[in-house]
Amino acid sequence: MALLEVKDLQVEFPLGRKTLKALHGVSFSLEKGERLGIVGESGAGKSVAAFSILNLLTRPGRISAGEVRFEGRDLSKLSADEMRQIRGNRISMIFQDPMMTLNPVLTIGTQMIECLKAHRDISDKEAKELAIARLRDVMIPSPEKRMDSYPHELSGGMRQRVVIAIALLTDPSIIIADEPTTALDVTIQAEIMSLMLDLCKTNNVGLILITHDLAVVSQVTEKMIVMYAGRIVEQGETQDIINNPKHPYTRGLIKALPQENLPGARLNQIRGSMPSLDAIPVGCAFNPRCDFADENCCKNLPELAGPIAHQAACTKIDTLPEFTAVGARK
Repeated sequence: MALLEVKDLQVEFPLGRKTLKALHGVSFSLEKGERLGIVGESGAGKSVAAFSILNLLTRPGRISAGEVRFEGRDLSKLSADEMRQIRGNRISMIFQDPMMTLNPVLTIGTQMIECLKAHRDISDKEAKELAIARLRDVMIPSPEKRMDSYPHELSGGMRQRVVIAIALLTDPSIIIADEPTTALDVTIQAEIMSLMLDLCKTNNVGLILITHDLAVVSQVTEKMIVMYAGRIVEQGETQDIINNPKHPYTRGLIKALPQENLPGARLNQIRGSMPSLDAIPVGCAFNPRCDFADENCCKNLPELAGPIAHQAACTKIDTLPEFTAVGARK
């Protein structure tokens, strides 16, 4: 049995007389210590899938069908008190902007100690010692002094390190990172992702990384899911998908990477944009933007097909031209 199993998850948002569906039958699993990437453009459903795991959907959003099983328990069926024992304890989450995560009027030490005491029967002294140890783990210099600092006194990279330290405080089994480096510059992004990778390996923590950055996913994760309009359109082993994408949408995302273009050439891009929830096209949702779509694509919804190691939801898998790109992918 996998550590986390998401089965046929459906999420909807009632809006007046109609209901908008944000997720359609999403299924995936995560083993202990495994690293999974979820990629796609804004509006693909990545964050909704992550928030559904921890039951953090904003009302009136709700899970309308499916299961989210963690260690055999369906989290979608747990009470609020039972979820508090899981959320932030066994499953931690790292959000995009650390300034929105950290309380601006409390010191770093106060927030870390409060987090520990909420989930552990522990003294203030023990909590402080553990908090300092975690700050040291994430390479924060002079951690004893930083315990007395307020979030605004730290740089963006330091704040994100603090958020990672808080996520690790309770020795979680899973960390969900929702675009954790979006607000940081490129150099700091690389440092933070390298740090997260090392910490997850060292502590055998499962990681779900949500991002639009395929380059990061290729370097950090073992498995990946590509989402479009609330559905999984491709899934499998990361390196297999990066080097041999089977869905036209995945191909478009990879070819849009700067390293996949000749120096000085115009960047490739996928025409059009992600459809809104109230205007999902009939058939394959990607068909208006796809260079290979035909009449069948505009009528019939393709299901994921192929071996478990690499599946794609496209009726043209066997007829698409061989994928070629300029850049070398590792």
